[in-house]
Amino acid sequence: MAAPMELSCWGGDWGLPSLHPESLTVMAYAKFSGAPLTVNTITNSWRAHKGDVPVLISEDVVISQPAKILNFLRKQKYNADYKLSAKQGADTLAYIALLEEKLLPALLHTFWVDAENYCSVTKPWFASRIAFPLSLYLPGKMSREALNRILLTRGGPPLYSLAEVEAQIYRDAKECLNLLSKRLGTSQFFFGDTPTTLDAFVFGFLAPIYKVCFPRVHLQEHLKQLPNLCRFCDDILTCYFRLTASGHSPAGQDTADANLQKLTQLVNKESNLIEKMDDNLRKSPQHPPRKLKTLKLAAGGEESSLLNRLSP
Repeated sequence: MAAPMELSCWGGDWGLPSLHPESLTVMAYAKFSGAPLTVNTITNSWRAHKGDVPVLISEDVVISQPAKILNFLRKQKYNADYKLSAKQGADTLAYIALLEEKLLPALLHTFWVDAENYCSVTKPWFASRIAFPLSLYLPGKMSREALNRILLTRGGPPLYSLAEVEAQIYRDAKECLNLLSKRLGTSQFFFGDTPTTLDAFVFGFLAPIYKVCFPRVHLQEHLKQLPNLCRFCDDILTCYFRLTASGHSPAGQDTADANLQKLTQLVNKESNLIEKMDDNLRKSPQHPPRKLKTLKLAAGGEESSLLNRLSP
């Protein structure tokens, strides 16, 4: 029997199982490969301060970072890429590198650097899921780390000002979305009818851009002009996470199904108990009903005296 595997990750909203791109990537790959993960979302937990979400725990093994988690799942025989050729495997690595170089900086900027998005959406959402007093500190730390990562990878010459960096990363992101749209074409997934590692990464990056309601949505507006990528996200949410455009969460649906199953079992148990009680009553010895003695009234004064005693 395989060891149980638990995934700790950020939770979801806006119709997504998670708002965190890396968590989404691992969750999608687990669905594609059939890996039986137990997902534990961070809800006001001290685990959040470690900054290593998502985390996979299997017995005494603790693994973070999506690439390492996916490699571990493959070693456990949960491989979504077993049908790919060597060339398709090389294409997968190339497109993942493209996502991390071209799309990730704009995604980080949209969530963590853009002041309006950060103050009105990102900071309140993540702070509500982190224990006090870390909720006052950790979102700001995550925002600074995102900005530093953007400047470290994209802030060199000839881009010296933050405004120039922002303009360039959004141009690159839109170019990346266009390339992905062209590569996907009319196919259901990037390598045909079966989802693979590349589909998990693309979904993890695109779904938050597509679904989260930000005040500033210039990247989302460009994505919505590429209907095949939007359909790609919707299909994965519907088929693998049981989500629709109405935004019902899989956890909520699973809870409703579990509650219904428990209620049905309870009703069946109560019905069986009533039947057994009824059978026991029928099989128990029956005694004839006791007859009430008829009260005989005496004549004359005795009758009126008795009535007086019975009257209030």
